[in-house]
Amino acid sequence: MSNIDLMVNQLRAVAAQAATAPAPLSDEAASSRDFASMLKTAIDEVNGAQLDAKQMSRQFETGDPEVNLQDVVLSLQKASLSFQTMVQVRNKLVSAYQEVMSMQV
Repeated sequence: MSNIDLMVNQLRAVAAQAATAPAPLSDEAASSRDFASMLKTAIDEVNGAQLDAKQMSRQFETGDPEVNLQDVVLSLQKASLSFQTMVQVRNKLVSAYQEVMSMQV
């Protein structure tokens, strides 16, 4: 299998993993995790993915023999996908906020 096929398969696996629904939380677990902490955790994960991608690309640019191009491209795509997802979530939150604020009481 070529490196491109391997990379495509890895991207498909990540997309399939992102498409699966998370397991429902019990009432106790749901109440212990508030929305703000979940949002902060998600933002930190996106930031971590972007920092990892940047570090890996710098290592590749400097000629580190342990970093190959396929890993760099995959890391950059993961960071891009997670950032795009975060932007869409933000857009939905802003839309929901505007809708609630326009309701008459």
